[in-house]
Amino acid sequence: MAELNFNQVNLIEINELQAGQRIDNFLLKYLKNLPKSHLYRILRKGEIRVNKGRIKPDYRLEQNDIIRLPPLQLETKIPTAPSSKLLDLLSNCILHEDKELLILNKPSGIAVHGGSGISSGVIEGLRGLFPNAPFLELVHRLDRETSGCLLIAKKPALLRQLHEQLRNHELGKIYLALVKGKWNPLITHINAPLQRNILHSGERMVKVEADGKEALSYFHLRQHFKNASFMEIKLATGRTHQIRVHSTFAGHPLAGDDKYGDYEFNKQIKELGLNRLFLHAWRIKLPQYEKPFQAPLDDALKKILEKLPK
Repeated sequence: MAELNFNQVNLIEINELQAGQRIDNFLLKYLKNLPKSHLYRILRKGEIRVNKGRIKPDYRLEQNDIIRLPPLQLETKIPTAPSSKLLDLLSNCILHEDKELLILNKPSGIAVHGGSGISSGVIEGLRGLFPNAPFLELVHRLDRETSGCLLIAKKPALLRQLHEQLRNHELGKIYLALVKGKWNPLITHINAPLQRNILHSGERMVKVEADGKEALSYFHLRQHFKNASFMEIKLATGRTHQIRVHSTFAGHPLAGDDKYGDYEFNKQIKELGLNRLFLHAWRIKLPQYEKPFQAPLDDALKKILEKLPK
């Protein structure tokens, strides 16, 4: 994108690589110093227009669209370059790369993108690792504490295709998790609608609510331990915190979950060396590829399983 002068009206023409994105996501990326609440306010008021017309935040941009931005007052911030430590870590986490797709085994503790006090996440790191790549965009998200398969599109056409497949629940996503207690193997799925709530503190929580969005998770018992169960979980839908909330709803919260989990269980598992959420995006099957992609458990999680009393 050309350099913008935010003291005046700006016109932005959308090119082939930018087409297909929602306008709110597109602008949040380029207006990093504009509060999200302000962006949505001027979208609602019609101060941002596309092809001279009002649009909604979920409008998907098309090639040759002209976005009109009003004058904006942005805080001046010097962007922080991704650290060499992050770049080295990401370069060693690549599971697959071709002309269209990049797949990482994302480590726990790294956010997928910067924001909320985090200067750099996976996507900023990858753009630093591949500075000449014309297009790198997250296909989906993983919670900061969740490890495993993360998809990054290198072509806009593939990004649009994968987003469509996500909406139609066509991507086979399987997770590995450690949960409290002995799971009843006869319980094979949890079908409970989920509703996102924002607490007064600003913390985002998700609850099972009758009027929430459809959410379906399939559970398969891999191994029983004395006070825990090692589970394989397949998502039929992709709601925020779906596995964590469904597991707690079933009476088996995830190990290391400080938001929806059990304090005493977390304390016991922490004594064995677990310092993170035990949730790993293990396997993903894409219709475009013959074989599924798998991200092995890291050594720290393997050691926890070895230490658990039978």
